[in-house]
Amino acid sequence: MSRISIDQVKHVAHLARLAITEEEASMFQKQLDAIITYAEQLNELDTTNVEPTSHVLAMKNVMREDEPKQGLPIEEVVKNAPDHKDGYIRVPSILE
Repeated sequence: MSRISIDQVKHVAHLARLAITEEEASMFQKQLDAIITYAEQLNELDTTNVEPTSHVLAMKNVMREDEPKQGLPIEEVVKNAPDHKDGYIRVPSILE
């Protein structure tokens, strides 16, 4: 007995906006059933002393020091701006 029906497969495909044929629905039913069977096997494992993890490798963010630097000169910043005045880039108004 399959743990997922053809109708459920078609419903998930509909939610994902996927058009699938009857043959594809049957194939996906078998594949999803195998995935569910494997997941149920994992539920049988004793995980009482296993710490939750978000990643299989111990990772941490490596951040550089936030050190202030000299910015670009104003002339360099505005040279590619289509409209600028007095060192400021002018943009169309969006508020009345």
